[in-house]
Amino acid sequence: MSSPSAKRQRTEHASITRSNIWYRDGSVVLQTESTQFRVHWGLLSQHSPFFRDLENIPQPPDEPTIDGCPIVELQDSAVDVEHLLTALYDPTFLSQTALPLAIVGALIRLGRKYDFKNLLDSAVARLTFQNPTTLEEYDNLIADGNYNLTRITSYPGYALDLLTLARENNLGLVLPVAYYRALICDPLQLLEGTKMSGEKLASLSVDDLYRCLIGRQKLVTKQYQPGYTLGWLREWPYTDCRNPEGCGAKRKLKFHSYMDRNTVKAFVMVPSEQRAIPGICATCHQHVTESINEGRKKMWEELPGFFDLPPWNELKNDL
Repeated sequence: MSSPSAKRQRTEHASITRSNIWYRDGSVVLQTESTQFRVHWGLLSQHSPFFRDLENIPQPPDEPTIDGCPIVELQDSAVDVEHLLTALYDPTFLSQTALPLAIVGALIRLGRKYDFKNLLDSAVARLTFQNPTTLEEYDNLIADGNYNLTRITSYPGYALDLLTLARENNLGLVLPVAYYRALICDPLQLLEGTKMSGEKLASLSVDDLYRCLIGRQKLVTKQYQPGYTLGWLREWPYTDCRNPEGCGAKRKLKFHSYMDRNTVKAFVMVPSEQRAIPGICATCHQHVTESINEGRKKMWEELPGFFDLPPWNELKNDL
């Protein structure tokens, strides 16, 4: 990671705005874009070795100040800096069950850049919780067949933005599920992006889009192979069915239903109170349930490879 930079000086702007984070007893002014924040060296230094070292650099006597406070210019977005400082000053901020992805992203970007380790770890933990490395943890996020967001608030385009955030910050442990959650979006959304509030568009880089589309095709093909999640729809090796004609017809209808929609069902679950295919006999239902459960495990084990990522045991967050 390249060394972050900050200048203890002020760049002239046509208009300088004081943010709401402005403490009259603050000892340093952070300036980014055209916004200034008056905060405390002590708090910054307590949480960041970068700012601790910066504080100890002697300031030339002719450098501009504000009420005796040195001005440190940062090359970051004012919104990101405001999120970071809010997390530092408000002890309840990070205790919220769910946070917007924009805030989590700010803490990851600036946490990496300026070595705010606790804030960085807290933000990464939210992403890894929502994008786990084990099938059991992933299943715990599924409620009534739906992926349940509890640590990060959802919005149109969330899956695309999360993948971009994880990839740009080398969060290898997050990437397999992040790619998977992105690719199960409507293919048109992947290609054209997802419009959010106003004119803002959530979209993927060319490389991420390529991995999603190729990975999707690989997953759709693999899930029907014998031994994988839906392999039983193509090959039925069992001979103890109580109603071969009826169960066979229902399996065929299910297979064509999935194929016609080109559906990704790599990790489809069988609710204990329902049957994978309504109307099949109890014996076939048991075989289907066992096949799906074993197939899901194989799909999960191979998930990183669908996106040209290293195996699970070699993935890491490079922070």
